[in-house]
Amino acid sequence: MSSLVRRGVLVALLALFGFGLSAAGLPSTAQADSGTIRISVLKGGWFIGASGGSGVLTFRGKRYPLSIGGLSAGLVFGASKADLVGRVSNIYRPSDVAGVYGAGGAGAAVVRGVGAIVLTNQKGAVLELSGRQTGLMVNADLSGLAISLR
Repeated sequence: MSSLVRRGVLVALLALFGFGLSAAGLPSTAQADSGTIRISVLKGGWFIGASGGSGVLTFRGKRYPLSIGGLSAGLVFGASKADLVGRVSNIYRPSDVAGVYGAGGAGAAVVRGVGAIVLTNQKGAVLELSGRQTGLMVNADLSGLAISLR
């Protein structure tokens, strides 16, 4: 009978200990969230290209201004402007959008083009963007795009 009582006390202590840990505010598994993003990027180059622009992240009802910059190397000729909108997912706070996004690709825009791209940064944020590109640009390059909060 005493072993049955000891087991009951042990189970009760373990249950209380577990409740105490969860009530103490130890980290729990939080769910990632998503938001919307709108960016405008100017790109130009002759073998080596550069891009810069600005944008806005809307996350949990608040707007956060963004700065955008980047470099590309490969076959890059011309200049263009891209206005992109989309969704950003797998973020916990606005600062998760900040980082370097890499992409390899090929494309051409003469006067107007429509494009879509999916990019991921080192924090796991995923950008799904689409929009219009205007200008004269031919590219087959490796690009890096850096986004920061202003």
